[in-house]
Amino acid sequence: MFGLANPDRFLRFTRPLTPVLWGLAVVLLAAGAGFSFAAPEDYQQGDTVRIMFVHAPAATLGLMAYGALGVSSFFALVFRHPLADAAARAAALPGAAFTALALVTGSLWGKPMWGAWWAWGDARLMSVLILFLFYLGYLALRASIDDEAKAARAAAVLGLVGLVNLPIVKFSVDWWNTLHQPASLLRADGPSISAVYLTPLLMMMAAYAALFLAIWVTSIRTEIVRRRVVSIRARKALEA
Repeated sequence: MFGLANPDRFLRFTRPLTPVLWGLAVVLLAAGAGFSFAAPEDYQQGDTVRIMFVHAPAATLGLMAYGALGVSSFFALVFRHPLADAAARAAALPGAAFTALALVTGSLWGKPMWGAWWAWGDARLMSVLILFLFYLGYLALRASIDDEAKAARAAAVLGLVGLVNLPIVKFSVDWWNTLHQPASLLRADGPSISAVYLTPLLMMMAAYAALFLAIWVTSIRTEIVRRRVVSIRARKALEA
């Protein structure tokens, strides 16, 4: 695994892997969408239950992507490895997109279920919003500092600080009384969701995970090439 920290090895290893990930993501998304539309209406939620197949995977991947960003930031800050920094940077935009999708679909789902688009006192909603703001802060910080090395260090520190919010997001429904329903998948006594809804939900989660990996690996590869181009141009400018 640590051998892939070498950019050349990483590029060689991921060259055949990248199209496989994209293909897998497309197949799983198509299958997950089919199963989602085939699922029956819920006796209480009606057709709005289908929002779950978009919302829950998006929220899960928003957390996972920030976990990838935070761990990559640690290796970038401690070991000053450029590939780790590239990995952190590559995880930020798709992670922000997944988190934004979770917030929007959660609001659409909350209106018919709770009678409100948003509840400022809900711990889960607020902690996910804070997660989204960490993503935006990370992207804005990198864009606001011209010196790439300084931008990487500052963003890595922010990325590490944001890791504190991940357990708050995960356990907020257990620690506080909230409008948001408690955990229904990762439970000690097993999932509380009926199999007819669990199958499309897990399929969509797998699809979102494959999509994130495809985007992440592609973005890291692109970032490696971009940095090499910048380095070559800088060297040529000095020689001129």
